[in-house]
Amino acid sequence: MGVMGVSLVSPVLPDLRPVFGVSDAQVGLVITAYTLPGIVVTPFVGLVADRFGRRRVVVPLLFLFAIAGAGVAFARTFTEVIVLRFLQGIGASALITLAVTLIGDVYEDRRRDAVMGVNGSTIGTGAAFYPLLGGALAGIRWSAPFLFFGVGALVGLFAAVALVEPEAERSTDVRTYLGRLRTVAVLPQAMAIFVALFAAFFIFYGAILTALPLLLRDAYALGAGRIGVTLSAVALASAAVSSQYGRLSDRLAAPRLVAVGFVAYGLGLFGVRLAPSPVGIAVALLIFGVGFGVVMPSIDTAVVTLVDDDLRAGVMSLRTSVLRLGQTVGPVAFTATADAGFASTVAGYRALLVVAGAVAAVAGGGYLLYSRG
Repeated sequence: MGVMGVSLVSPVLPDLRPVFGVSDAQVGLVITAYTLPGIVVTPFVGLVADRFGRRRVVVPLLFLFAIAGAGVAFARTFTEVIVLRFLQGIGASALITLAVTLIGDVYEDRRRDAVMGVNGSTIGTGAAFYPLLGGALAGIRWSAPFLFFGVGALVGLFAAVALVEPEAERSTDVRTYLGRLRTVAVLPQAMAIFVALFAAFFIFYGAILTALPLLLRDAYALGAGRIGVTLSAVALASAAVSSQYGRLSDRLAAPRLVAVGFVAYGLGLFGVRLAPSPVGIAVALLIFGVGFGVVMPSIDTAVVTLVDDDLRAGVMSLRTSVLRLGQTVGPVAFTATADAGFASTVAGYRALLVVAGAVAAVAGGGYLLYSRG
C-alpha cells in the first residue's frame, strides 16, 4: 500500500493534462500534494505509534488512504484532485515507516537484515506491478487507477484482524521522548543518513516518476500503458537486488552500499539521456533500479539500528519526513525548472537528467574513494 500512491498514478499523469486543462508544472502537484503531508504528519504518527501501539495507528491510516484515493475518481475540478490527494497523503504518511518499524520490533541482527531485504523486494515488486496496472487501467479511463486505491480498505480490515501488536516498552513522557528524538536526529551518522535519503527520493520522484513519463509522452508519443511498462523496469531491478540485501550486507557496510547505489543512479540517468528509444530507456532504468534496490534497505537498516525499541517508530518517522520532503520537492523542481528555464520541456527534462546523474555519480563515487582511505 505504501508504494502504491505514486507508482499507480505516474503513468496517467500525461492524461490528466487535457482532462483538467493543466500544465506540466500543475500536473506535478498531483505527486507533491500526496507527499507533502508526510513531511509534517509522520513525526506525530511515530510518536503515537510508540506510545499507544502500531495497530491503532496503521488501521485508520489505511482506511483514509483508500477512501481519499478512490475519491479522486469522482473529482470535478483539479482543485478537488489536489485536496483529495493531500488527504490520501496523510493516510499514506507512515505506512512504509510502520512496516519497517515492525520489522525492527520483531527481528534482530542478520534475520533483521534479511527481512529488511525482503521488505525492500516487496516494495520493489509492488512498484513494478503498479505502473503496469495503472497504465492498463488508464487505458479504460483516466479515473480507473484512482478507483483501485479502494483496495486499501480491504487491507485495513485484514490488519485489524491479523496484525499482532509487538510487546515492547512504550514511551509515556512526551517531553522526554521528544528530547531523546532530538538527540538522535542531530547525530552525525543520522544527519548523513537523512541527506542521502533526501537526495535518493528527490531524484527518484523528480526525474523518474514525474519528468520521465512526461518526456516519454512528448518525445516518443507513448500512451499510459507503454509508459507504465517502461517505468516498471526500475522496480523489477530494485526488487531483485533488495531480495539479496542480506548477502550484500555481509560484504559491504551500509554506508558503502548507499554510495554504490548512487553510482548506479548516475549511470542509469546517463543511460536514460543517451538512449535512442524507449527500449533503451527501459534498459537504463534497470541500472537505476539496481541503485534504488541497494540504497533503500541500506538506509532503513542504518536507521532502525540507531535506537531502542521505544524510540524506533519516532526515528523512522523522521526518516519518512525527510523521504517525503525529497518526494515533494523533486517533482516541482524538475517540472518547474523545465518549464521556466528551457526552450521546451523536452529539452529541459533531458538536461536535468544529465545534471542529476552527474551529481549522484560524483557523490557516490567520491564517498567510495574517501572511505577506502
